[in-house]
Amino acid sequence: MSLTGLSPAKTHIVHMSEAFDFLGFRIQWRRKQGTGKWYLCTFIAARSVRAVKAKIRALTHRTSQKDLGYVLTSINMVLHGWASYFRHAIAQRVFDMLDNFTWRRMIRMLSERHRWRWKDVRRRFTTPTGRWLPITAGQIELKRIAAIPIVRYRYRGSKIPNPWVTQPT
Repeated sequence: MSLTGLSPAKTHIVHMSEAFDFLGFRIQWRRKQGTGKWYLCTFIAARSVRAVKAKIRALTHRTSQKDLGYVLTSINMVLHGWASYFRHAIAQRVFDMLDNFTWRRMIRMLSERHRWRWKDVRRRFTTPTGRWLPITAGQIELKRIAAIPIVRYRYRGSKIPNPWVTQPT
C-alpha cells in the first residue's frame, strides 16, 4: 500500500521510544528500572481521561435535579464501558483516580442538593467503625472501576487457528 492515500496531517512516523497515541492508548517503549531491558508499554492517553471526566462532570452537575438512581446508573454505564475498553493498558492508577474523582463529584452534588456539611456526609456514609459506605439509591450502587481486573499480555498462541494445518478427517 502506498502512502499517497494517507493524510499527511494524521500520519507520522515516530521512533518507538517517542510516545504516540493510537485509539485512545498511549504507546511507548520504556526501559525497565534497574535493567537494560526495553518493553512496549500501553498507557491510557490523556485525551481519553479528559473525555470521560467531562462525561462525569456533565452527569453530576452540582445543581442537577436528576434522580439519584438515574445518575448512578448512567455513571456506572459510562465508567464500566470505558474501563472495559482500557483494561488492557497500564491503568490501575488511572482507575483509582477516576473512582476518587467520581466519588467526590457525587458527594458534591448530594451535599448541594441536601445542604449537607462534611459532618453530615461522614455521618451518612460511614459505619460506626469509620469504614466508608458506597453511594446508593435503593438497589443501585456506585460501582468502583478499580475493582475491574486488568488483563495484560494475554498469551493466545495455542488458541489462534492456523490456516495451513489441515483438520484430520
